[in-house]
Amino acid sequence: MSNHVLYLNDASIFQGDNLVLSDVSVSIEKGEFVYLIGKTGTGKSSFMKTLYGDLPLQKGQGHIVGYDLATLKERDIPFLRRKLGVVFQDFKLLNDRTVHSNLDFVLKATGWKDKVAKENRINEVLAKVDMKTKAFKYPYQLSGGEQQRIAIARALLNDPELILADEPTGNLDPQTSVEVMEVLREINKNGNTILMATHDYALLLKYPSKTLKCEDSQIFEVVQKTV
Repeated sequence: MSNHVLYLNDASIFQGDNLVLSDVSVSIEKGEFVYLIGKTGTGKSSFMKTLYGDLPLQKGQGHIVGYDLATLKERDIPFLRRKLGVVFQDFKLLNDRTVHSNLDFVLKATGWKDKVAKENRINEVLAKVDMKTKAFKYPYQLSGGEQQRIAIARALLNDPELILADEPTGNLDPQTSVEVMEVLREINKNGNTILMATHDYALLLKYPSKTLKCEDSQIFEVVQKTV
């Protein structure tokens, strides 16, 4: 299991008392790019929420970036999230502060104190998503695609072992979706492991990769051409 950043065995995913997914056994290895697909309501978001500690794992085994999901305590969740980068469909940027301040806010919240180190890290992640010139813009001054690039930069700040991207192109037009996808693929090539939930099958065809599907309360790996 040493190379697994995510490993679930016979796990059940609940939303409250409602069983959403059962008998889930999946693993993701360091460096992989994995899609999670399925129709709306099949459990993709509940699965993602379980991985970053928003929903408890009530049954089965689950390990993610060194944390045991079955025994995860409330106090452990902030530390788990420092080892994960989460990218949301709706960006979740703070509109009352600049891009630079958005990123600085996360670094402060996760214990960075050295001003020079923070400045260097902000510049590094903005360079990775080709947004260095936008540091002092406010989110509302940026296009949707630019905001999502900033959200990806924010997810990279603490050099996460796994990036969870939950429908990152869901609010974007097809051309912008491709641009954001290119950014994610480049980050993956540089060694970051990515699990991306999506319903955009055009992207799967353009960028084939390992694919997990949510259907009939199950998650299973599918061969790309059957998607």
